[in-house]
Amino acid sequence: MMAKKPPKPAPRRIFQERLKITALPLYFEGFLLVKRSEYQEYKQYWTELRGTTLFFYNDKKSTIYVDKLDIIDLTCLNEQNSTDKNCAKFTLVLPKEEVQLKTENTESGEEWRGFILTITELSVPQHVSLLPGQVIRLHEVLEKEKKRRIETERLPSTSPEEEREPIEDYVDVLNPMPACFYAVSRKEATEMLEKNPSLGNMILRPGSDSRNFSITIRQEIDMPRIKHYKVMRVGKSYTIELEKPVTLPNLFSVIDYFMKETRGNLRPFIYSTDENLVNLYIKESKAKKNKTKPNPV
Repeated sequence: MMAKKPPKPAPRRIFQERLKITALPLYFEGFLLVKRSEYQEYKQYWTELRGTTLFFYNDKKSTIYVDKLDIIDLTCLNEQNSTDKNCAKFTLVLPKEEVQLKTENTESGEEWRGFILTITELSVPQHVSLLPGQVIRLHEVLEKEKKRRIETERLPSTSPEEEREPIEDYVDVLNPMPACFYAVSRKEATEMLEKNPSLGNMILRPGSDSRNFSITIRQEIDMPRIKHYKVMRVGKSYTIELEKPVTLPNLFSVIDYFMKETRGNLRPFIYSTDENLVNLYIKESKAKKNKTKPNPV
């Protein structure tokens, strides 16, 4: 008998898991054809505009994004003439690259332009052709984005005395941990990946010293292989101990790094949105181990 495919997640659960992974508010979404500098042709993605970042998914029901684009430093948005009157084309000019976007129709093109310009310029553009209801939505998003940036700027700054004795990285305190973080041991992480391969193949867990972290992955090339990587806290950054160490600003960037370097072959392991189920799994595993141990004499 063929193995049953895991049930498709409900729309609400998809939203919750995307929110948990990105930790950013959703402003707009829809299909986009995207052509980045490393692409030879357009690729179609289900795209979400969260904060000032575009997240790209392979389809509408995927919970893990395959790529993302930060557009906070957008220089300008240039419209392009299209031979197809039923679609809209424009280019996002950023400091380090130019990204071409194509929409399914001209109406969605105007919406994308409106939302992108609103959150990057922090003002509702006057030169977009939108219905009154759509314009109201732009004003609502503008207020949300202004509030989000104010709250971000209010993050506690450290005084010189505090800098000499760093206690915790504020990212860990004020932001949720990546969705694939579990307070499990090396062995427990390995068992979770081996028993539930359909849920992902990468777990972030505490390091053995309780201050740093580790990444446990399960790769299937010739045969399944488990690997572990140390992630060391260095001041307010995190360094992945590789042949050429990589230092990143936070743990979300660490997960992104592994996903990008493997072109999406490594996916965050998301056991459940309910942490109680994870704890139950660990307790059951420990209970089984205890049953196999001989009684003390």
